[in-house]
Amino acid sequence: MSDPVTTPGTAAHQKIDTSVPHSARIWNYWLGGKDNYPVDEEAGDAYTAVFPGIVTVARSSRAFLRRNITYLVAEAGVRQFLDIGTGLPTADNTHEVAQRIAPEARIVYVDNDPMVLAHARALLYSAPEGATAYIDSDVLDPDSVLTAAARTLDFDRPVALILSNILGHIADYDQARSVVTRLMGALPSGSYLSVNDGSRGIDPGFDRAQDAYNESGAAPYILRTVDRITAFFDGLELVDPGVVPVTHWRPEAGCAPSELIGEHGGLARKP
Repeated sequence: MSDPVTTPGTAAHQKIDTSVPHSARIWNYWLGGKDNYPVDEEAGDAYTAVFPGIVTVARSSRAFLRRNITYLVAEAGVRQFLDIGTGLPTADNTHEVAQRIAPEARIVYVDNDPMVLAHARALLYSAPEGATAYIDSDVLDPDSVLTAAARTLDFDRPVALILSNILGHIADYDQARSVVTRLMGALPSGSYLSVNDGSRGIDPGFDRAQDAYNESGAAPYILRTVDRITAFFDGLELVDPGVVPVTHWRPEAGCAPSELIGEHGGLARKP
């Protein structure tokens, strides 16, 4: 296995703050990971006390991503991935799913959390036939992301852009749309966009819990209506079944779709 390429930015020099909860570490806690601190566990437990279903949302989101990547590699023939908002490494990272099917796949991860950076070199390894890189950058600076990603990815060939539970961190909806438009605009025809995010108006308990979390002083995450999530795919060709609850997106053979949850996602091709 070859070492990943790590491209540090300004966030690489930030101190990891363990005094306040952090969404990536709380998410890691809900996924059953160990890369979190007591403050994150306390925040995660407080959230689940209000809305126990958040653990199902987190794990269903991860399963959706795994099925997305499997489809992209096995059926769409994609061999390049730009995964922004990576979060802490856990089971079935993008490169693991993709390279199990196509060892030559090339993956670039992007995040600006110093704790993610600290774990990236130790945990994100590539099959020798392919490549895995980590960029310490911010989704709000898409030009820098694209410049750095081009050192590993060939933008003359299709790329799958993965935005899993990251757009909710951009409070301004127009700005979130602009970021998606800029990123997809740099990718060639035949590329794909994968988006999944928390959805408002599906589960009142989820809405209340997230509103309370956003008012707690932690970095907010905005739940959006299904229509607004769907609009991220404007101008692209949605893959069936479109934008649906993540539990209903191409469930594995023999598995009936489970209950509706407040997490919607989809996959679309750039014409």
